[in-house]
Amino acid sequence: MSDAWITIRKRLWVILLLSVLGAGWGYYKAVTQPRIYEASGTIEIRSGSTNEFRLSSGTGSDNTFPIPTQVALLKSDTLLLNVARDLNLANDPRFMGPSPKPRNLDDPIVRQSVLGSMQGIVSISPLPKTDIIRISCSTLDARLSADIVNRLVKDYITRSFQSRQEAEQRVTEFFSHQLDDLKKQVEASQGNMIDLQKQLGVLGFDPNLNQVTNNLADLNKAANAAELSRIEAETRYKVIAGTDPSSTTQEMDASRTSPAVISLRTQLNTARARMAELTANLGPNHPQVLAVKDQIAELTRELTEEQNRVLVDAKAAYIAAKAEEDHTKAALEAQQDEAFRLRDALVNYTLKQREFDANRTLYDNLSQRLRTAGVQAGLESTEIDIVDVAMPPIGPSLRPKSTIMMIDALGMLIIGVVLAFVLDSLDMGLRTVSEVESVSGLPSLALIPRTRRGSPEVSHLSLVYRSLVVLASPRSQSAEAFRALRTSLLLSVAGGEPQTILLTSATPAEGKTTVSMNLATVLAQRGVRVLLIDADLRRPTIHHRLGLTGNVGLTSVLTGSATLKEAIQSLHDAPGLDVLVSGPVPPFPTEMLSSQPMQKLLDEARSTYTHIVMDSPPMLSVTDSIVLAQQADAVVLIVRQGKSSKHALRRARDLLMRSGARITGIVLNAVDLNAPEYAAYYGYYGYSGYGSEGVDSKSWDPRGWNKRDGGKP
Repeated sequence: MSDAWITIRKRLWVILLLSVLGAGWGYYKAVTQPRIYEASGTIEIRSGSTNEFRLSSGTGSDNTFPIPTQVALLKSDTLLLNVARDLNLANDPRFMGPSPKPRNLDDPIVRQSVLGSMQGIVSISPLPKTDIIRISCSTLDARLSADIVNRLVKDYITRSFQSRQEAEQRVTEFFSHQLDDLKKQVEASQGNMIDLQKQLGVLGFDPNLNQVTNNLADLNKAANAAELSRIEAETRYKVIAGTDPSSTTQEMDASRTSPAVISLRTQLNTARARMAELTANLGPNHPQVLAVKDQIAELTRELTEEQNRVLVDAKAAYIAAKAEEDHTKAALEAQQDEAFRLRDALVNYTLKQREFDANRTLYDNLSQRLRTAGVQAGLESTEIDIVDVAMPPIGPSLRPKSTIMMIDALGMLIIGVVLAFVLDSLDMGLRTVSEVESVSGLPSLALIPRTRRGSPEVSHLSLVYRSLVVLASPRSQSAEAFRALRTSLLLSVAGGEPQTILLTSATPAEGKTTVSMNLATVLAQRGVRVLLIDADLRRPTIHHRLGLTGNVGLTSVLTGSATLKEAIQSLHDAPGLDVLVSGPVPPFPTEMLSSQPMQKLLDEARSTYTHIVMDSPPMLSVTDSIVLAQQADAVVLIVRQGKSSKHALRRARDLLMRSGARITGIVLNAVDLNAPEYAAYYGYYGYSGYGSEGVDSKSWDPRGWNKRDGGKP
């Protein structure tokens, strides 16, 4: 049987009590539950346009307006307060109850109260796998429930349009502000470009069309032409300057390029040919020859003058061409410097132009975005359709009584089980053998069942029988338990049976005396002599239990006022069992028990009796038991079920172990056999009538008992 099941059975009354209380409370709640009227309506929420009409081409979630977001908006404080304000719920007796004075929603306390009530009565739930939301409200009035749902839907639709309009207005204001700034930036950039165009001589918006560039191109052409002219003039001059004037070759005349020279040279050659002809025919002194000779001289003079003039003209042309070339190159270099300066200025112009283009592009984009913002907002707005309008319910919504009772009973049942385990964990008492063995680390010798004193079955018997259950009810479970204790003790010491047995406990009233008397009796039933010593010199009770005189006893023997033989008393109802009562109560019990006479008394008793059973006081109260434990062959620790605590048992065990006592084990006394942890075991064995057919419960002697044979039948 598991420990959990044992705990539940042990605390079953707690669990059943709480379950009954839970069922009763559930019945009361079911009977007194308010008549709640629940009205509900449904709406469908979808986006304003499909993807094919959207202006944005970016990818995104298809669900522009997720249902959980809309559910949260429907339960928002702002929307619920608007409903409460529209319906004046703060002053509606059906909602807040009657009030002697008007309530104002601006009051924080009233607002919080109304808002809390609205949050409790309004329920928003989306239908799975749809875009439909169910809105319900539960109040004490059917019409009020429907009005709240319908007003909530209406305010939600109004809020949707207002939020879109406000968003569009914010976007428009933002774009307008940005456009104004961009317009100023575009105008400033354009003004800077125009200023640079004027400075650079740029025509229009093409930086390549400027005066400096055109001039540079013309100067390049002029410089090339001047250089060619200079080379041509220089060549002509050098050719003319290097030509022999007297040369008559046609190539030389051609190189001079002067028609006058050519004409004169032709005339000169003709005259010379004529003179040669006339000289040959007429002689050198002929007048015609002389006339031709004078003509040749005149032509030679004119030719020389003309050649000199051509040379001077060629030199002048060369000098002019050289000057023109130098001037053109100087102008070209100046224009190149201007072009280099223009290049640096064009870099700045390019940057300004890019800035202008960027600002212009952004301005155009924002202008287009501003124009399409309204259309975009309209396309993407939420469309809310009312599927079902809330109608006042016909009757209230009541929970079944059986459901309420079942839920409350089950809840209290669970609480009862938890409480049972909590109580069991807080219970410091020792109730089971496993707990005793776990706490003490000692073996369990026997379990002594609980017996009732003065029961009708033994009321007619003598005092000895009433005190000794093994005599009054030899076939009972208690008698069998003491016999089991006897067996455990006799087998507990290796090498033989223990002769001196000490019974003690941690605290008072744990049943040491009862166990001692019955243990001594069952030991004597073996046919051996047993001495029962009442070593509790502080509160002795054995002589009262057995009806013996207490004037002479253990203290009398220790003080020397009587011998052991004189102090021992016999029981007529228990043959073989002698009793040494405590005697008069001494002033110093501990010193007397630890004295030398006590040692001699035990030595003398050992020589006469087979077993000596000593009853002692509780260990945690006095140290008498620790003194006696050093002289015992076996020490038995008595633990009463439910009374002894775990701390007390550990303390008693530690004291005995430190004193060097031979601890045999523990006896769990006064056990409730009806408890869950024991009922199964004892119910199975059925001690009633088990192996006791040969015992007569009304006399000590078993049938066929032979004292002379040592108790053998």
